[in-house]
Amino acid sequence: MIEDKNTMRRESRRNYQKRRSTKSHLGIKIVKWIFLIVLLLVVSGIGLFAFYAKDAPNINQDQLQSGGTSSLYNNDGKFLLSLGSEKRIYVKNKDIPQLLKDAVVSVEDKRFYKDKLGVDPIRIVGSMLTNAKSNSIAAGGSTITQQLVKLTVFSTAASQRTLKRKAQEAWLAVKVQHEFSKDQILEFYINKVFMNYGNYGMGTAANYYYGKSLKKLDLAQIALIAGMPNAPVAYDPYLYPQKAKYRRNIVLKTMLQNEKITKDEYNQAVNEPITHGLKKRRADNESKIRKIDDPYIKEVTSEVKSKGFDPYNDNLKITINIDQKAQNELYELANNGSVPFTNNKMQIGATVIDPNNGHVVAILGGRHLPSVQLGLDRAVQTGRSTGSSIKPVLDYGPAIQYLNWSTAKMLDDSKYVYPGTNIQLYDWDNKYDGMMTMRKALEQSRNVPAVKTLADVGVKRASAFARRLGVNVPSNSGLSVAIGANASSLQMTGAYSAFATMGIYHKPQFVSKIETPDGLTRNYDSNGVRVMKKSTAYMITDMLKGVIKHGSGTNAKIPDLYQAGKTGTVKYSDEDLAKYPGYNSTPKDSWFVGYTRSYAIGIWTGYDNLKDGTISGIGQQSAQLMYKSMMTYLMRNKPNLNWQQPKSVIRAKTGGTWQLYVRGHAPAGVSDSAASYDEDDEETDTNNDTNNSVNTNNTQSSSSETGTPRQSSRVERSQSSQSHEQSSSSTTSHTQSSRPTRNEDNEEHEQSHADSDKN
Repeated sequence: MIEDKNTMRRESRRNYQKRRSTKSHLGIKIVKWIFLIVLLLVVSGIGLFAFYAKDAPNINQDQLQSGGTSSLYNNDGKFLLSLGSEKRIYVKNKDIPQLLKDAVVSVEDKRFYKDKLGVDPIRIVGSMLTNAKSNSIAAGGSTITQQLVKLTVFSTAASQRTLKRKAQEAWLAVKVQHEFSKDQILEFYINKVFMNYGNYGMGTAANYYYGKSLKKLDLAQIALIAGMPNAPVAYDPYLYPQKAKYRRNIVLKTMLQNEKITKDEYNQAVNEPITHGLKKRRADNESKIRKIDDPYIKEVTSEVKSKGFDPYNDNLKITINIDQKAQNELYELANNGSVPFTNNKMQIGATVIDPNNGHVVAILGGRHLPSVQLGLDRAVQTGRSTGSSIKPVLDYGPAIQYLNWSTAKMLDDSKYVYPGTNIQLYDWDNKYDGMMTMRKALEQSRNVPAVKTLADVGVKRASAFARRLGVNVPSNSGLSVAIGANASSLQMTGAYSAFATMGIYHKPQFVSKIETPDGLTRNYDSNGVRVMKKSTAYMITDMLKGVIKHGSGTNAKIPDLYQAGKTGTVKYSDEDLAKYPGYNSTPKDSWFVGYTRSYAIGIWTGYDNLKDGTISGIGQQSAQLMYKSMMTYLMRNKPNLNWQQPKSVIRAKTGGTWQLYVRGHAPAGVSDSAASYDEDDEETDTNNDTNNSVNTNNTQSSSSETGTPRQSSRVERSQSSQSHEQSSSSTTSHTQSSRPTRNEDNEEHEQSHADSDKN
């Protein structure tokens, strides 16, 4: 019995030791596997780091000492200008006050003098923990050396913060740390950072804001300068003094914590007014080219930012689409008196586009522009009504696209009251001309036919059509948008460019290429998008030729040039006239948008403020005359090309007038007679009484396309909630056949797309 018990004890002890041994072996295996996994991760990380680092761009002292500004080049590769100030005050290490060095190091990288690598693992881990707690990017892990590298050869855009970029940035920081002393690195950084208003470097900033050298600044001023690079626009002491003071005080607090200043010095500095010693804000004396190009540069910087880059810090090479000679000419025409305006306060916004690629060739932000960088650009304002220049985009273009109307479509210019209101719509002459063709209605800019056309198409479908051309007209708008919608000259010129290219839309672009310091190139040109059928674009163009030949736009006529265009004028609202009743017989805004196969030009003219005056006398023709002068200049060395009639269009003489029909939708018996068509001998539309046509030498009649002065605002108010009126007020019945046919220009997909937009 006792022997059995001893045997059992020995057996139990052996089993325990075996289990213990097994667990021990398992633990050792787990530790080994963990070690191997960690080792593998480390080796992989080192390998990945080495793989990324080997492609890091080169960096040298010249690059480190250069400013961070981006440079603009034209499409021929010629340097145009720098976005930075013309003169940078570079401050050598011996002239940088120790107080500024202490301020920069305290707020940006307090371990700067201690780290030996150029990267700070402790700082990186600390920032990761801080960011994890805040669930955002609350703290940065980059050393001053890394920031210098980033400003020199990398983009600061958030989209560029990839693992590859961080690895290359760290590798280059290690190299810079090895090759240069701490004082040299700090010198490079202090002279490179962007300080707003085109200023680079803290020495330049000291002179700009205080009119002094760095050595002559007091502690509070040095703290402001040291803190600005974090967000130079947000901490602008002129525009945002409270934010600037907040940032300055943060710098002072870090200096106190870092034992670089005493408590008394801190208290004195934080109590100093942020405006102490600040120079009065001024406009720099800019070069003439900068003044002429300022509106263009403003749009370039905006476009570059929208693509994820910082044009002021990323040291980019930006290729822009400007034609400098054309830009100069546009500016001179508006300012040298060769194009007449009512007075010096009358303003203009103009855009010139190459319709074949969407390149914005030139842009004009106004007349007599002040010397203020990135000032008001009237060419991109969208708060002014287009008047009748919207008709091809919103009314007649969609009617051809969706309803297959011909230029001979009969429309009724008779008494019309907006559905659901008691507001009667008038034409510019307070008359109604009865039945007329769509061609004549567009040429003579009659309002009632345009509104009835939009009603037949439906605002929803018309809005979708306009949107594809870059013009945003809300789909719940009232029918009054048929004779005026808010848009900019940039948008309108882009839209008309699609007519010029037989239906291909290129979004207007100021920038064609961006090259970053690390050698990456991004191209932004595109092949464009078909937004309408060839038949639609061709038929609109054919009618708009008539606007210039014998319609409302004869002042824009250039002999023998193949061109098309449309006028637009806007009346004052009731509220405006209550303040200035003398404006009753003059337009508030005047437009002309026209094009050839090589260029499209959109021009708005008017006043910034009601009190500045009204468009009167010759000023009512300024938009057309400006277009005529500019297009004449642009086309002097370009081929004079006509548009080729597509197979999807039939040209036939109807009632003594040449008209166009969408193939398959022409009346029975109408066949294509294009072979016998001679544009030079074309007669005007005599379908109605020619005595009612516009006399373009009469300034009042040619500026009144949007009806009587007192109806505009009432229409907008009454119709803002009446989108249900889209399908009302039909015109006369179709005379065209509706039999289907094969599309000879491969446009079937466009028609199906159009059908999907029906109400």
